Parts: sequence; structure tokens; C-alpha cells
Amino acid sequence: MPNSLLQSAKEVILTEAQSVFDLANRLDDSFVDSCKLIQNCTGKVVLIGMGKSGHIGNKIAATFASTGTPAFAVHPAEAGHGDLGMITEGDVVIAISYSGESDEIMTLVPVIQRLSVSIIGMTGNTNSSIGEACDVHLDVSVEKEACPHNLAPTSSTTVALAMGDALAVSLLTAKGFSPDDFARSHPSGALGRRLLTFVKSIMKTGDDIPAVNADTKLLDALLVMSQKALGMVLVTNESVLQGIFTDGDLRRVLETHSDIQALTIGDVMTPNCKSILADKPAMAAVQMMDEFNLNSLPVVDESNQVVGAINTHTLMQAKII
Repeated sequence: MPNSLLQSAKEVILTEAQSVFDLANRLDDSFVDSCKLIQNCTGKVVLIGMGKSGHIGNKIAATFASTGTPAFAVHPAEAGHGDLGMITEGDVVIAISYSGESDEIMTLVPVIQRLSVSIIGMTGNTNSSIGEACDVHLDVSVEKEACPHNLAPTSSTTVALAMGDALAVSLLTAKGFSPDDFARSHPSGALGRRLLTFVKSIMKTGDDIPAVNADTKLLDALLVMSQKALGMVLVTNESVLQGIFTDGDLRRVLETHSDIQALTIGDVMTPNCKSILADKPAMAAVQMMDEFNLNSLPVVDESNQVVGAINTHTLMQAKII
């Protein structure tokens, strides 16, 4: 039994993979025309599909919306009972139906056409009712469904989904949609948090900054470093950053000096240290700390005056890393 289940699963996946591969080789100018229709759309992209095609339409609409193309899905049966009012002049409709003969969709086509709304048909039959009524037809036909009876929508829905992804990502690339743009559509997600959080939002400020002047005795500076618990102490002159001293620096000092009582922090600090501006994304701090193997980082303004401090724990607390 386990072997037969695995064999069945492999056949399904390979059949669907072959169908998607065939789709890639079949793309033509109709795909480009579809992209142009959507690019020139002054309204929204409206996905319509019945049954399994409707579920695929919902996912495609969500992908469009999250990648910079305003879109939503409408259930064709509900559209016939009032929701058609959601479709307005300037929109583009993508009608998904493998047979191309969905009664629920065909009932809507004349009304949609009277609105001067362009229709992109996504079907498995160019000569179908929807295929002939649409402005642009996208061929999502498959040789066979992955279902052993060639009945359950499997390969066909996978191909329709792949076509939707191809449209969304091609448009994303064409319009120069950036990771920052993506983050603005996903403010609650991990990527959004990383790209939309700035250093100034998470840095320690005011009395929480471990800062001393260069003449401070090392032992006194260590007390400040311990109290502020950031694994560093910043050396400043009238708030201007002069250097840094970290836990790692302390280990090196203890290895090379038998008596540290006479040392000042200026004697052992790292001058010209790395720092970051407060208005930089927190991810920029992560990248800098990774590149230079740092655990702590001073935050400065354009005049190199210290305005804050961050460390690895700060970034972890903010869920940046």
C-alpha cells in the first residue's frame, strides 16, 4: 500500500509538471497582449471563475494585489445577483473556465461587454463560447488531468494557476515593483517588518546609550557598559563619535595588559568605527553587522553625532533577525 500511494503521488506531480512545461512552450503573443491590457487598465483586474476555477481566480487575484496590480475576485453566481456592480468601466476581467462554456460566466459576458470592459479568457478551448467572446484568449489546455479518470480538475487548475502567476510576475518585473513595494503590501509579514522597520524605530536612545569621553578610566567605562547591557561603550566628544569599545575588545585587552587600572578608554578603543544612520532600514544594520562580524553598532546623524545604539539583541527583539 505505501508503495502504491507513493507511485500515485509521483504520477500526479509528474503529470502536472509536464502540463506546466507544455504551457511554457506554448506561450505566444496573446500573453503579451494580456499583459498590455492589464498594464493599461485604469481600474482593477477582476477574476471570475466557477467551482475550482473560482478558487484559482481567488489566488490569482491575491497574487496580483500583493505584487502591485489591484485586483479582486467575483463569484459569477453572486455577480448575477448584484455583485456585477463591482465591475466598472476601466476594469479588465479575466474569465477562467477550462471548458470555456460556463453558463454562469456566459450570462455575464454581454453585460460586461456593454461596460466597455476588456475580457481575457483563460480556457482550454479557443473555440469555446468564452474563447470566442473574449478580447484576448489564453490557452491553458492540458493533455490530461492528473486524475486517473481524467475527470477531477488537477493539471488544468495547476496550469491556470501557473498562467496567473506568470502574468502577475511579468507585470511586477515590467513595472519595476521592488521589495520595498512588496513590503508595503505585507506590513504584517516577516518581510514587511524587515523592510519597513528603520533603525531609529528600534535603537536605544538618551540615557540608555552607553557613552563616555576618551579620558574616562577603563574600569569606569566597563561599569557603564555593564549597566547599559549593550555589549559596548561608545567614546564621544561632545556627542561626536570617536570610537567604540566592546566585549570582544575587553578580552583582547585582558590578554595583552597585566594591569588595566591606569588605562583610559581612549587608550584601548577602536577609533573610526563602523556606524549607521538612524534613518536607514534595520535590515541595512543587519547586513553591515554580518559583513563586518559586529555584534554592536553606534547610530549617528549626518554630523556623526551619536543619537542611538543597537546590538544583535535589539534586532532580535524587533524580530528583524
